[in-house]
Amino acid sequence: MKKMLSSVALMLGMVSGTATAAEEVNVYSYRQPFLIEPMLNEFTKETGIKVNIKFAKKGLAEKLEQEGEYSPADVILTVDIARLSELVNKDLVQPVDSKVIDGNVPAQFRDDEDKWFALTLRARSVYSSRDRVGRLAEDFDYLNLADPQWKGKICTRSGKHPYNVSLVSAMIAHHGEAKTKTWLEGVKANLARKPQGNDRGQVKAISEGLCDLSLGNSYYLGKMINDEKQKAWADSVYLNFVGQKDFGTHVNVSGMAMAKYAPNKDNAQKLMEFLTSNTAQEMYAEVNYEHPVKQDVKASELVASWGEFRADDISLDDIANNHEKAVKLLDEVKFDL
Repeated sequence: MKKMLSSVALMLGMVSGTATAAEEVNVYSYRQPFLIEPMLNEFTKETGIKVNIKFAKKGLAEKLEQEGEYSPADVILTVDIARLSELVNKDLVQPVDSKVIDGNVPAQFRDDEDKWFALTLRARSVYSSRDRVGRLAEDFDYLNLADPQWKGKICTRSGKHPYNVSLVSAMIAHHGEAKTKTWLEGVKANLARKPQGNDRGQVKAISEGLCDLSLGNSYYLGKMINDEKQKAWADSVYLNFVGQKDFGTHVNVSGMAMAKYAPNKDNAQKLMEFLTSNTAQEMYAEVNYEHPVKQDVKASELVASWGEFRADDISLDDIANNHEKAVKLLDEVKFDL
């Protein structure tokens, strides 16, 4: 009898242990943990589901390929449409049938086959010197960056950084390869220095008088304003949402996808649905200074103070499809050299 009871207790313990182990979800992320942990902690608080994060600066697609069907990954969080498309093209993700997500994420910002979904929007803006330039005209667009009046006055990070490649891809979609190549040649001729550093580094260069304009994602302004060492850089510039009289301001995204072999599929979907909810979208807006993808969630007070803008409504898939052409053009004009 004791042996029987012991066996039953052992079996119950095993079942209990299995249930506990199942209440988790594994996230592979290109986004730094401190940027997303507030949302993930709130998810755990609401659901009791533990979130395990594996962070990497690069190589997540390769890691998923190597792990194959034995991968522990459930959800992939990343930035840039190119990385989301890479996951789809390499057959590393699966579609998610969720009325919740579809209701929260506009069609423009999700995959046609529901294999990836945007979480936030990131506007590719132009920073201008407060003292030497002021705010740019309402009809200023990306094409104006090639105007000879800006010769020796523009700073940017590498043309081959994903943020810039996506912008060039959008330019190809709107203007064709020939006109985009001519535009790139003009922008290169206007550079104050060889492309280098990151977006914040370009604003620093403006504050130091090295250039008057720079390309940069809008959320970096929030990061600089709230960094004592960088606030002076932020105070030296205006943020301009350009292209308002043309096709709109170019936007890229941060996004998510469910891994092809997700071992905790139900929990993965719960997390993905939560990340598109009002709670998480409001936290994204406050913590990261990005624009919520959910249309009825307002930007943070700081972000809203930068003004409203009309985003380019081109399909993100169309942008991703032009990436190889964009890199080719950047090579042809030797943009980074």
